Amino acid sequence: MTDSLATGVARTDRGRGAGRRYERVGPGGDPVATGGSADPPGEDERPGAGAGVVLDCGWGRLVFGQTFADQSAVADVLRSEAAGARDICIYLRDPHVLVSRLPDELFIDPSLTYRLPLGGDRRGPRPGSGTTEEAGTAETPAPLDGRNELPGVRIRRLRDAADADAVNRIYAANGMVTAPVDVLVDNAATDRFLHLVAEATTGEIVGTITGIDHVAVFDDPEQGASLWCLTVDFNQAPPGTGQALITELAARLVARGRAYVDLSVLAENNGAIRLYERLGFYRTATLCVKRKNPINERLFLPAMPAGYDRLNPYAKIVADEAMRRGIRVEVTDPEWGELRLTSGGRTILTRESLSELTSAVAMSRCDDKRVTRRILTEAGLSVPRGRTATGDAADAEFLAEVGQLVVKPARGEQGNGITVGVRTPQALAAAVELAARFCPDVLLEELCTGEDLRVVMIDHEVVAAAVRRPASITGDGVHDIAELIERQSRRRAAATGGESRIPLDDMTRDVVAEAGYELTDVLPEGQVLAVRRTANLHTGGTIHDVTGELHPVIAEACVAASRAIDIPVTGLDLLVPAPERPEHVFIEANERPGLANHEPQPTAERFVDLLFPGTRAPQRLWTPAGAAPSGT
Repeated sequence: MTDSLATGVARTDRGRGAGRRYERVGPGGDPVATGGSADPPGEDERPGAGAGVVLDCGWGRLVFGQTFADQSAVADVLRSEAAGARDICIYLRDPHVLVSRLPDELFIDPSLTYRLPLGGDRRGPRPGSGTTEEAGTAETPAPLDGRNELPGVRIRRLRDAADADAVNRIYAANGMVTAPVDVLVDNAATDRFLHLVAEATTGEIVGTITGIDHVAVFDDPEQGASLWCLTVDFNQAPPGTGQALITELAARLVARGRAYVDLSVLAENNGAIRLYERLGFYRTATLCVKRKNPINERLFLPAMPAGYDRLNPYAKIVADEAMRRGIRVEVTDPEWGELRLTSGGRTILTRESLSELTSAVAMSRCDDKRVTRRILTEAGLSVPRGRTATGDAADAEFLAEVGQLVVKPARGEQGNGITVGVRTPQALAAAVELAARFCPDVLLEELCTGEDLRVVMIDHEVVAAAVRRPASITGDGVHDIAELIERQSRRRAAATGGESRIPLDDMTRDVVAEAGYELTDVLPEGQVLAVRRTANLHTGGTIHDVTGELHPVIAEACVAASRAIDIPVTGLDLLVPAPERPEHVFIEANERPGLANHEPQPTAERFVDLLFPGTRAPQRLWTPAGAAPSGT
């Protein structure tokens, strides 16, 4: 029941016995193990009211408040929260009383609790449910009592470590708390958890949801259940994946005879709330209690730093990581993404991932792509053939020599003014004119085929590698191409805080036309169509983590490139046939790479490690493939 877009960090210290998943809490607040990692407690072990039930979910513990006779025992349990975890107490009677007694330690979570009755009439609350507002609506709730199949997606139970790793990647990509793989796998094997995943026809996991059966946990007399960690991969999941997960979970709980399922959602998450209400969920008066810790700071502090809410995602991820470590954050220019970070006697100014540690010389080497090419060539690294446009016959001669060109401003960013695939002198003249609008100096480069690879280097180490792919749409046999582009653009904007959108411009029309379509054509169901030539994230491109697949030759070349430029933080762009193969060419270097685009790799953690080595983040309990342990 963590919000589908909740924020958090990986757990770093479990603080409990290995394999323990289910606990009773004695009168003094001490946990008493009642079950192993895979087997639920026996009938004679399941506690009733007053015994105190705590369930380990991996990202933190669920504390079932209605099973505690003494509020002081609840406080003791929350005090024992493991470092880096997010424990939640729910269904506690009079939670405000407990918080009023311990305001320096605990707080009421600013979330809303919603309930979906299972089976029978779901138009309104059951008598005695304690709702805070009228739940009935004029619109009939969407059918959830039966399975609602989504083409191209299969909903099934989480089975193994590979599934759990994929789930953690989705959690991390959406800023949620990750969990140890063994905990997720062990929990999924019990009847207490209904941990479901959405699997695409490609075999990729594109969504996840966790249900908890309260009857299996503590013989709940109300026959209830709860829903947690609903989220999807916004790059891969088709529309409707979240609803399909809720539908399947509800159907399985109905088959078990459960009466309702609850969930909690952050009060400002209006999009999720609209979905839940449309599906028949209604508000209840249930509140959650959490312990004040660095993960939860934004939920209980009276205010974030002035200007924080105006930061873009690339500056916000740095601010969040700094605040988690107790580093003072001052937003000096929110529109510019500029921060002043202070810890002890050390103060550093940053603009997103650019800091005072990057020299003006290193920055200028990245700023002019011609200089970057020269430095990398002198270091013995591979770059495409290229020249500066001169506007005479030599440009056309170079085009004839290499066949196809990429034309781009010598200085610029975010893909502005770039034309890919120039084949004729007429197209070359138009491309040079476009590029010159952004910079008077224009670079002509041989077009090299391959995947667009971004490698983030911090302190001359590979921290993340990702393949960037141009914006694409998938046909549904109903909507025309223009409508599909607009829908995908809205999804990309929602997933990136408005940073990524697909423009309906001449380039998009040209790419669609080259594929043999017009914007008014209906794309056949299941057919994928690329609608942009470049993989720039600001024009709707998507990014896919390949850090664990990166060939050692490419990694070594990236280290050599960052050292040649002499820059502490950079995003290196390469073209490769595949990230697991050694062949590559360098395209450019970015002095201010976007750290927010590389989850689940710990880019922000390593950046703040570089700025303030004494505050190094503890090693994650779950580490994505290819990530170097903290402190190495």
